[in-house]
Amino acid sequence: MTRRRYFWPGLALLLIALGQLIGCSMGGGDSPREVVIKLFGAMERDDRAAIAHLVDLPRLMGITDHDYALQMDEPRVFYNPEDVLNDLTGDGLTKTRWFSRQRVIGSMEITGDTALVEVTFRRKKEDTTSANVRYYTKFGLHKVNDRWRIYSFKTISGN
Repeated sequence: MTRRRYFWPGLALLLIALGQLIGCSMGGGDSPREVVIKLFGAMERDDRAAIAHLVDLPRLMGITDHDYALQMDEPRVFYNPEDVLNDLTGDGLTKTRWFSRQRVIGSMEITGDTALVEVTFRRKKEDTTSANVRYYTKFGLHKVNDRWRIYSFKTISGN
């Protein structure tokens, strides 16, 4: 009688542990699309730790040939991770510009350990003025220690 009382809860705990072990061993965690969604949530909350967990800051700092803040003529250079985090939180230029627009997360393309996620930024209220520009971007992600991390916010076109 005592064995039966411990058998089912013990079996349940064993199955839960086994499920977690299998989940951890598969790696990757969230899909690239989910990582992008989590980034916008972290930016909205000004959660610098979460952003640092989702973005490959050193790689992003190395991009000097284009700017990801939409509409910038000259690329900005970030000299340390704090500069990038300041830009993506609070009153940072990129956060301000991205959050002034509606963000539409589109399709995802995975090739090996790299991925692209389409994100379109458009006016929150459609109008017929010339200021109704849409920006089409592709966020680049790659696997770092079996987790997807964002390394690029490349704007493809603005029309």
